[in-house]
Amino acid sequence: MDRNAFHNLVLLTKDVGGLTDGKYMSRSEKLAMFLNILAHHEKNRSIKVDYIRSGWSVSQAFNECLRAILKLTPLFLVNPKPILENEIEDRWKWFKGCLGALDGTYIHIRVPSVYKPRYRTRKGDIATNVLGVCDRNLNFTYVLPGWEGLAADGRVLRDAVVRRNGLKIPEGIPCTYAYKNIKRMMCLIF
Repeated sequence: MDRNAFHNLVLLTKDVGGLTDGKYMSRSEKLAMFLNILAHHEKNRSIKVDYIRSGWSVSQAFNECLRAILKLTPLFLVNPKPILENEIEDRWKWFKGCLGALDGTYIHIRVPSVYKPRYRTRKGDIATNVLGVCDRNLNFTYVLPGWEGLAADGRVLRDAVVRRNGLKIPEGIPCTYAYKNIKRMMCLIF
């Protein structure tokens, strides 16, 4: 993440998420600690040494940032709108009724040595498998992180569909063909 993106995220967490400066810690420092913990799988103990803060302060800052980031979800996750029958744009008119696209990707992570075999991909990297669903404007409509690197795409998709608050494919709109195909695919997976 470059500086400009970081400062934009700080402003978003301030304006939308309600992240505030503390008496002894700025919101930028709180967010930097939060991102450091997430991106590098750092422990509270090492962050408190790096930032010269108490473990309680690091924990409080992490929870404040998490609440602020969760308030940003309406900005980053949107409800898809189907491509209409009378679409005039050449690149989209062939996908009538389509809500978007889904695909899996790997995100490199650091895990304890005990868990490395589970998260090893077929190419030998240590990664987590993430399912992402986007609309035609490349806005995320659904994200399911956390699967092991060895997990098959069908297994991740099945988990996304059967979760209580998981991936919902609406019925009654022009995308029923895709819905039926996913249902058929789910029957094959089970």
